[in-house]
Amino acid sequence: MKRLIIVRHGKSSWEEKLPDDKRPLQDRGYRDAHLICDAYIKSQKKPAVIWSSHATRALETAKIFKEKLNIEDSNFFVKSSLYTFSRPDLNFQIETCSNEIDTLMVFGHNPAITGIVNNLGDEFFDNVPTTGLTIIDFETDTWNKLENGKTILHLFPKNLR
Repeated sequence: MKRLIIVRHGKSSWEEKLPDDKRPLQDRGYRDAHLICDAYIKSQKKPAVIWSSHATRALETAKIFKEKLNIEDSNFFVKSSLYTFSRPDLNFQIETCSNEIDTLMVFGHNPAITGIVNNLGDEFFDNVPTTGLTIIDFETDTWNKLENGKTILHLFPKNLR
């Protein structure tokens, strides 16, 4: 079995004129990341590995989870290839995961996040909001054969505030 945990980055700031990949989280982004991670911890086991986009807003969100979940540095990867807004590109990246890993947590960007959740899971969401987390389980032993996933949990900030 493979478990994919997809997390959209937290709410980012538009206050400064920065390149898109340099935009930081705003205060709500930090609060929501702690809120979602705390809810996740209450019912789920920690993932084996975390992958994050290099974009500041995704990486800051991922680092909050890394710290709260006590993920070792050796299991935390920053991947520039996850800075994508394309569902097929994101899907391709996930398919490259080593089959030795059973649980993968990925931090990325919309519309790729919503697309992957809707394409691989069995629940439909109009939009996975910022800091939204979705868990999808697959009855397979390989990451390159992800199909017929079962959406087992979604945590969205507005439902927890």
